[in-house]
Amino acid sequence: MTRKRLPQPPGQARLRPVSLAAGVALLAAALLGGVLAGAADLPAGGVLKALADRLPFVHIDSGLGVIDENVLFELRVPRALMAALVGGMLAMAGAGYQGVFRNPLADPYLLGAAAGAGVGATTVIVLVPGDPGYAVPLAAFVGAVSGVFLAYVLGGTAGRGNGAATLVLAGVAVSSFLAAVQTFLQQLKTEELQRIFSWLLGGVGAADWRQLALIAPYALVSTVVLLAHGRLLDVLSVGDEEAASLGLSASRVRMTVLVAASLATACAVAVSGLIGFVGIVVPHVVRRLAGGSYRVVLPLSLLGGAAFLGVADLVARTVIAPGEVPLGVVTAFVGGPFFVAVLRASRRQVET
Repeated sequence: MTRKRLPQPPGQARLRPVSLAAGVALLAAALLGGVLAGAADLPAGGVLKALADRLPFVHIDSGLGVIDENVLFELRVPRALMAALVGGMLAMAGAGYQGVFRNPLADPYLLGAAAGAGVGATTVIVLVPGDPGYAVPLAAFVGAVSGVFLAYVLGGTAGRGNGAATLVLAGVAVSSFLAAVQTFLQQLKTEELQRIFSWLLGGVGAADWRQLALIAPYALVSTVVLLAHGRLLDVLSVGDEEAASLGLSASRVRMTVLVAASLATACAVAVSGLIGFVGIVVPHVVRRLAGGSYRVVLPLSLLGGAAFLGVADLVARTVIAPGEVPLGVVTAFVGGPFFVAVLRASRRQVET
């Protein structure tokens, strides 16, 4: 008995080395810019030598003092890595949501996942005394899954079509409700308002090695699961009937990707706050440049999202230096017009 081959979606089906190399180069450039720029005036040559000195079997005198090295390795490097990690998770989660819902407007921010994760994290911050530790990402995960589930159910009851408007409006409604819940929780502990408000605007200024270690396991699990399901999402894009004829359970794949994307969103939101539009901007740019196969979109969204948010964070802390713009504001400046363009393109496709 011959085994049916999985159909290939339109566009490029395999990840080309050139595309992968370009994504890695962009990420490396963003990380390098993140460690070179800052309020402290560190010599570029000294920074590069200090970074090289941390490589195995390499010993170079950077010429940096103790304070300068602490600024570099305790502030700039963790912040650059955190921005890359958060951006990669949000972009890959957006690509996963778009594959599950077959909707180009699906996004962690618009579908209620980010708002749900925010409610979960805020609940722990407000109600748990002392340092909540690992409870924050766990609560954020529960909130993210709940937010997406509510948006999906509300969109299904409001209309049976797969139109973009129905899902987006459901996500907006759920996000608005969760924002009200979050506001109520904030009033329970007014002394934490400044901390929570800063967190809501989004940012990675408080990043440190402990936070990176805290979310790394969640990020690793979600990344492995999402990348492993790229080919299966390609099959789902062809149709549920075709997937069923190949012995593939569409509902199981959707649920697995949904949980993994929500986990990626949760671990990002738990440490960075609400940062919107990354999950829309990056996957769409990747599709335009490298093709529509999720075997390509997912890994390149991971790299592109990491580079995009790294650059956005660089802009946030240098454009009004020595002040700092909230990271969520920077991404909104880019993502707002981009979202309108995507919405108009989706409407033209429906009309034709």
